[in-house]
Amino acid sequence: MKTTEQPQKEAVMLSPEQLVAHWQGHRNLTRRVIEAFPEKEFFTFSIGGMRPFSIMVMELLGIAAPGLCEIATGKPATIDEEHPAVDLTKSQILELWDKTTEDINLYWEMLPIERFQETILAFGQYEGTVISSILYFVDNEIHHRGQGYVYLRSLGIEPPAFWER
Repeated sequence: MKTTEQPQKEAVMLSPEQLVAHWQGHRNLTRRVIEAFPEKEFFTFSIGGMRPFSIMVMELLGIAAPGLCEIATGKPATIDEEHPAVDLTKSQILELWDKTTEDINLYWEMLPIERFQETILAFGQYEGTVISSILYFVDNEIHHRGQGYVYLRSLGIEPPAFWER
C-alpha cells in the first residue's frame, strides 16, 4: 500500500477574527482607564520618574495603527513613542483612541492570515514576524495600562476591572 505524505498544517490557536477581537477588548479596557483619570492628573501625575499616562497613551497611539498600516500596506511608518500630548484635552485623546480603533479594524481586513509568519522590519528597525509585531503592540498596551492602574490606585481611584474587556 502506497501512502502519500500530507503537508502538515500549522496549529492555529486563534483565528484572525478572534485575535483582533482580543486586541480590541484590551483597547476597550485601556479606553476606560483613560476615562477614569481626572483631566489634570492624566497629563501631570507621575510616580518614580515614570511618564504621565497621557504620554504613554500617545505612545500607544503612535504604534498601533501606524504599525498595522505598515504591515498591511507595506508603506513605511516611523515610530513616535514620545509624541507629546501638548495642546490636547483628554477628550481629544479619546477621539484619537477611537479613530485608531477604526483604523485597526480597517487595516486588519487588509491582512491575510498567510502573512502572519512573514518576517518584517517594523518601523524600519524591529525585525520579527507579523504576528510577533502584533503581539508586541498588544503587550506594550497591557504594560502601560498596568502603569495607569498604579497611577489610578495612587490617586485613590478604583480602576476598571481588568477582566472586563
